[in-house]
Amino acid sequence: MEPIVTVQDAVTAFADWIEPTAAELDAVEVEMPVILADIELLDAHIATLDRIPTELDARRIRRARRRALAARVALLNHTTGASLSGGAA
Repeated sequence: MEPIVTVQDAVTAFADWIEPTAAELDAVEVEMPVILADIELLDAHIATLDRIPTELDARRIRRARRRALAARVALLNHTTGASLSGGAA
């Protein structure tokens, strides 16, 4: 019987290349409010999967949807403002 050889050496040989760069981590940090708002929206939807949504559930979903949209708009404004450098438009 022959032993099963793993590919761990081949995978871990490039471990330095797999780690995220500082720029990628910064990009995730900038997008974190959007990620958290989307998680809140998903939580609100998941809470209503196994039952008929009440008025309170509907308000929670609307509130979470507004927060997710506001977070996306804020991210868009932040990235657009960062790409425009100085001077009036």
